[in-house]
Amino acid sequence: MNVFRDTYDTREPSVTRDPKRALRVMLYSHDTFGLGHLRRSRALASALTAADPNASAIILTGSPVAGRFTFPERVDHMRLPGVTKLPDGSYVSQTLGLDIDKTTNLRSGLIQTAVEQYEPDLLIVDKEPTGFRGELLPTLEWLEKRGTTRCVLGLRDVLDEPAVLAAEWDRKGAIQATERFYDQIWVYGPRTVYDPTQGLRLSDATRARIYWTGYLRREVTDAAEVPDTPYVLITPGGGGDGQAMVDLAIEAYETDPTLKPNAVLVYGPFLSGEVREAFDARVARLDGRVTALGFDSKIEALFAGAEGVVCMGGYNTFCEVLSFDKRAVIVPRTVPRMEQWIRAARAEELGLVRMLDETRDGLTAQTMIDFIRNLPSQKKPSHAGANGLLDGLDVVVARATSLMADR
Repeated sequence: MNVFRDTYDTREPSVTRDPKRALRVMLYSHDTFGLGHLRRSRALASALTAADPNASAIILTGSPVAGRFTFPERVDHMRLPGVTKLPDGSYVSQTLGLDIDKTTNLRSGLIQTAVEQYEPDLLIVDKEPTGFRGELLPTLEWLEKRGTTRCVLGLRDVLDEPAVLAAEWDRKGAIQATERFYDQIWVYGPRTVYDPTQGLRLSDATRARIYWTGYLRREVTDAAEVPDTPYVLITPGGGGDGQAMVDLAIEAYETDPTLKPNAVLVYGPFLSGEVREAFDARVARLDGRVTALGFDSKIEALFAGAEGVVCMGGYNTFCEVLSFDKRAVIVPRTVPRMEQWIRAARAEELGLVRMLDETRDGLTAQTMIDFIRNLPSQKKPSHAGANGLLDGLDVVVARATSLMADR
């Protein structure tokens, strides 16, 4: 497969653009839950602006914790009104007291105003072809008429089970939007690992515009203090769905007083309130064998220093496991999507990690103890060829450069 093949829209632009103007990139990250979309967009924006000393980037995000991250020079972010997903699958405004339709209309208007004022040369949309509840469609239609912005749909390596994903995309009109509005589709993973578009009824012409980039390599960009004694890093990612995994990890250290190494537990920003207070009380009784942090935007440094990792199976966490070559136990969630389980099962099959599967292994304290004790005997991801899977950011820069040259 040649990820650098060139397949472009040949329409004539209706507005001329100064070819000497510095590159402007806009990234859309709907962020209704967790940290994944924002962190992926930040990594992409950082790589694109680092490759071009004159380029700038703006991330449009609904993440309530965007302001707690550092962004590199020439990368900024714009916070969209946040929404919260309820257990029944519906959404509500986080703070504004508006119904969800009015909140969506407000977000949609802010997005279009930002695009019209910033006039990006490249728009990268994360995961949702039409945006949250279709909020991107007016902007995509405006860009189509204007004809000067290249639009890319970025997909993580796994989205969901093929049949479930196909039904979701049909319901949202995502197939039609992808066919009509996007110049290219970038899959942030290797095709040899998984094809997230299997089951989607995309035309041959659209499939010819799909490029597998490889995983997005992570690095320690901000210095941070880490323990000077060996530790296992335990992280549920954003933490909103991590209660069961954190509970099991703490129980393992409670059950076995000899369990080593000690653990550094990072709850994530969305595991809070009474649940976290109860966890903190249990951690306090472990006499320093487990230390807990609420949220660390510089978690890359903790990954780099860890002896091993116990984590959930989100995309960004998996990229960090591979990037820092850490022996890892992944405890994937299976609701509301099978995404994490599919990723973890495939990674275990390839020898990159071990998966603690509820059905196969059982979510018991003894199982977790055994997995932690066996971490030192695991092979590192590099033994299974992980280094060859991490070219994503380089390929993204090359693809963007080629797209801009073809404007």
